[in-house]
Amino acid sequence: MRAIRGLWRWRGNPLCRTTDLAEAWLALTSLLLIVCVAPLIGVLVGGAAQSALQRSVREQHEMRHRVTATVVRALERSRLTVDPEGASGDELSSRVLAAWTGPDGSRHEGPVLVGIDRPDSGDRFAMWTDVRGREVARPLDSATASTHAVLAGVGTAVAAAALVEAARRIVVWRMVRRRYARLEREWERAGPDWGRTGAGS
Repeated sequence: MRAIRGLWRWRGNPLCRTTDLAEAWLALTSLLLIVCVAPLIGVLVGGAAQSALQRSVREQHEMRHRVTATVVRALERSRLTVDPEGASGDELSSRVLAAWTGPDGSRHEGPVLVGIDRPDSGDRFAMWTDVRGREVARPLDSATASTHAVLAGVGTAVAAAALVEAARRIVVWRMVRRRYARLEREWERAGPDWGRTGAGS
């Protein structure tokens, strides 16, 4: 709004300099880019991220399988060992030796992290494996993918707006420097004659 008011105020004003008008037009253009173009870029990037992430979700759910494993015995327990796919980083995970059957029918046994507080031999829990029965991370879910896509879109829109504002400030800074340099040159040209009789100043 300030840019529009500035343009209207300078309209037909004899004191209006070319740089004043250029500054007002620059501010108006920057405002339009920030309000209209930056959100559009954010929507496009967010949409592209959503498509890519949802495709990844589908691929992961096709390639990863949920199986039921059985605790063979508990292994050492550490508060520093946290399941990165867990709902909360504060959850205590237990390390156990487990046995499971892969989707292809193969038998597997190995150390895994479980969210059981005091695991005993024979306890059953769910885990994720690939088609050959090897342990893999939990597949990305659709809601998390959508959240990442929204964050990508918002971040891109904010970055685009910040880039436009930074460019506007740089251009205005250069215009002001050029204006002051011109003023100094004019001052040097007129300064020595100031106060002298008949100098026309």
